[in-house]
Amino acid sequence: MMVASFTDVVAKIWHTAWPIAVAILLFGIVVVIHEFGHFFFAKLFKVQVNEFSVGFGPALLKKQGKDTLYALRLVPFGGYCAMEGEDTDSQSDRSFQKKRAWQRMLIIAAGAINNLLLGLILVGIMLSIQGSFFTTQIYGFVKDAPSYQSGLRPGDTIVSVDGRRVFCASDLSYMMMASKDNTLAMVVDRDGETVKLDGVTFATQEVDGKTYIQADFAVMNEKMSVKKPLTFIKSTVMESFSVGRVVWMSLIDLIGGRFGMNELMGPVGVVSTVSETVSNAVSKDSNVGLDMVFYIMAMITINLGIVNLMPLPALDGGRLVFLLFEVIFRRPVPQKYEGWVHGAGLVLLLGLILVITGNDIIRLIRGG
Repeated sequence: MMVASFTDVVAKIWHTAWPIAVAILLFGIVVVIHEFGHFFFAKLFKVQVNEFSVGFGPALLKKQGKDTLYALRLVPFGGYCAMEGEDTDSQSDRSFQKKRAWQRMLIIAAGAINNLLLGLILVGIMLSIQGSFFTTQIYGFVKDAPSYQSGLRPGDTIVSVDGRRVFCASDLSYMMMASKDNTLAMVVDRDGETVKLDGVTFATQEVDGKTYIQADFAVMNEKMSVKKPLTFIKSTVMESFSVGRVVWMSLIDLIGGRFGMNELMGPVGVVSTVSETVSNAVSKDSNVGLDMVFYIMAMITINLGIVNLMPLPALDGGRLVFLLFEVIFRRPVPQKYEGWVHGAGLVLLLGLILVITGNDIIRLIRGG
């Protein structure tokens, strides 16, 4: 009896732990890809890299290379590529500050660019697994669909929603989810003609105090074929573009008040979401497939790439702004002033991360 009980406990712990471990590993890969972008171009331009680290805090594993200390650290959410003279004065010929402005800009931007390229690859893998992609052309409606009664018809290709251009089904899903009410202004292509529908209505449902539209139509699912490689490439690029565009639209909607700060997701929430998706993907009782794991990872890496390029202090985009100033005015901003700006930005960023992480933990405790 005791043996059986102990085995059950171990099995339950393992059932919970292994998806989390996989999620942390996948998140770590995204971080490594980002930091490797900085590392590769730093080495290419002969900048001395003092440390290449995955994670923060105490080192679990470390190895000293010829010029660089490689480390795996305790806290897995993040990493860094520490370059000589990046944040301090250095007289070394291999200092970051000794390199030309365009070289430094490429080093700084390379991490985010790597994330965007990784996202493109992951979306391509996802579509390959699915073997098809959803278009924005309406296939059919549920019985007594309010949107049909409002003017939508089978065969309509949705062009825009509430003034926002629709490029793929992911765009359409987000715009319907983010709508403030159940009535949308749509533009559709109907047999080659542009038709404006200003009052397309939908039924709604309430989830956690928020009202969301219920989609009452299905869109066409187009099969991909090796005979149509251009179709596959186009759909991969468009889907990746849509994921990146959703990041921007989410920020706009956040500022506009559609979403609250408590709906943002931090590292803990990301790992929880990925681990749940991984667990469902291998479950026989779930409809979630491996393609959804690749989609979630694509969203994370593209999100990381875009956010890092934002012109905010402490982010790569903020550093690029200072380098752009140097290129335009042919003189750098004094390093101490740049350091103050990035230092203040880092404090604010860490504060935001703490708040978001707190929300993640509260959601986990509540089971939401």
